[in-house]
Amino acid sequence: MVKTRLASSLSPQAVTAFYSCLLHDTLALAHSLGDVEVAIMCPASDTNELAQLAGREATVVAQKGEGLAAGLTSVFAHFAQGQRTIAFNSDSPHLPRPILENAFATLAAHDLVVGPTHDGGYYLVGAKSSHPTLFANDGMGTNSALERLLSRARSLELSVGFADPFYDIDVSDDLTRLAAELRLAPARAPRTARWLKERELLTPPKTGSEEL
Repeated sequence: MVKTRLASSLSPQAVTAFYSCLLHDTLALAHSLGDVEVAIMCPASDTNELAQLAGREATVVAQKGEGLAAGLTSVFAHFAQGQRTIAFNSDSPHLPRPILENAFATLAAHDLVVGPTHDGGYYLVGAKSSHPTLFANDGMGTNSALERLLSRARSLELSVGFADPFYDIDVSDDLTRLAAELRLAPARAPRTARWLKERELLTPPKTGSEEL
């Protein structure tokens, strides 16, 4: 089950195909940073399928526990042992690479780096060590997720830096926005752009003369 909030506008098969394109383009984005280790953290039940999808593009690691909060806790418990570790969405090929580069730079001077979304959540979080209670009961998927995360960071006396605000691909309006961006710059996410074009979501709007 992926991108469930798109189910009202796309069939389950289409959503799955779309997510596969997003995943591959997001992995390509991560690798474009150069000297980074790229991994996917996911529920144990999904490791085999995601390993087949990712191929040699990423290591796939089973998280401990269920849900996104458990996944994020597992990311930093597994990887953040004195090294800068950033977790971001597996469906973010539209994220400009400088945002990720700046997030790593910001993390050098802070305990945490957070990338806010416009709906009160966050699309990126980074740390240099594990903080097991940081994501507990954080209300992910709600408009208070960021506020709760920052509140817990304050209670743990962690310094926080911020990446630029950005947006997730959650609902049909987000898909429309992504299609408009990739219409102008398909090389940013070529698989996703090709999928959108095949579904005619990248077709340029008609001009007045064409309508006549």
